[in-house]
Amino acid sequence: MLAFVDEQEILDFRAHCAATGKSPQDVAGVACEWEGEGVLHFHQKRPLHGYGKESPCLFTDDCAALEDPVCIEKYGYIVVVAEKTVAAFAQYPKDSAVRKECVWQNIDLQYIPSRENLYSRSQGILEVGALAAKRVAIVGLGSFGSQIAIELAKAGIGEFSLLDFDRVELHNLMRHTCGINDLGRLKTDALYDAILGKNPYAKVDKFPVDINQNLKLLDQEVSRADLVICATDNNKSRFNLNEAVVRNRKVCLYGRANTRAAGGDVFRYVPDGPCYNCLLGNAWYDAESEEITNVESARHNGQIAAYVSAEDAAAKVQVGLSADIAPICNMMVKIALVELSRGIDSGISSLEHELVYDYYMWANRRENRFENWSAMPGAGAKPTILRWYGCRIQKLEGCAQCGKSGFAELDEGDDVEEMLKKISSC
Repeated sequence: MLAFVDEQEILDFRAHCAATGKSPQDVAGVACEWEGEGVLHFHQKRPLHGYGKESPCLFTDDCAALEDPVCIEKYGYIVVVAEKTVAAFAQYPKDSAVRKECVWQNIDLQYIPSRENLYSRSQGILEVGALAAKRVAIVGLGSFGSQIAIELAKAGIGEFSLLDFDRVELHNLMRHTCGINDLGRLKTDALYDAILGKNPYAKVDKFPVDINQNLKLLDQEVSRADLVICATDNNKSRFNLNEAVVRNRKVCLYGRANTRAAGGDVFRYVPDGPCYNCLLGNAWYDAESEEITNVESARHNGQIAAYVSAEDAAAKVQVGLSADIAPICNMMVKIALVELSRGIDSGISSLEHELVYDYYMWANRRENRFENWSAMPGAGAKPTILRWYGCRIQKLEGCAQCGKSGFAELDEGDDVEEMLKKISSC
């Protein structure tokens, strides 16, 4: 039998006992069992991301509970927390209808690491103590946003703001972190569970809203964040987000895949640098190469005209492989960790001298816009696939979004066109 107990819960339990000075201290908890696999998890509170078959267990600091008829009748498991030791016991047979003569059997316990020890193996590469205080806002929780959120949680980011109004659908599954069991769920709820599954101490705020109709909320969440991730699939939301990050002087990373994920690119906005509108104005961004992932959103975003037949529209949907978007997501995670770690001495600090560009391009295959690129063998200085290329973007003179000293007040429901008129009038 494999059994696990949360080290942080044990530390909190002991602290509570010491603070109150009372004994015994009993807490009715829950045992989560993966039936048929011989695995138990003991918790004082029901996990938010529940799993397995649940049954009542008791946390106590008094071994006398093992002889208490009420405890014998009520609990199949008891966890005894002494000053320096922790022991778990299971009744044998634990499912007996009459437990008067049942025998308690000791179970070997392993710790789920506490908050301080959860990321101990990352020490030296990342300063996880500092990252635990960082907050990241992620706008768009599709194939990009979901992967980035999980990787940042695994790196030890302590606070998240998740914004997406969409639900998990069948066409998402082959590239999304969510599985079949999440079908139909709000992406904010599904990613909430997934993040806590990696870092149970993370603080996650969920906003299942359309940001284009909730500009004040968007502005609020951007202002609270240390870093913003833009993983949306349309320019209207990107422009609205760009306005918010420029207004609040926040670093923001924009990422996307090209048609069939033959390649992709990443843009980094930093305060006083070129913004997303500057990127488009400098003609680095090719809107025609946007990847179309499903017909409904493509019609909504204007990528497929309303008059195009259902058959022709379906033919335009060419989704790339998850393995092809992974390098782009990974690059965004690397840049995010560098930005969040600035001023902190750690192993990742060396990348501050490498990731210095505004715009990065990646090619997975020699097709579409990359079909004339050189093959990897013998390419020399010529561009080739499976390699990152970075460049500087010039700040656009008179940019409607970052070239103004003031900003108009935002109203709920303002769209991009109205917003740009307000900015231009400042």
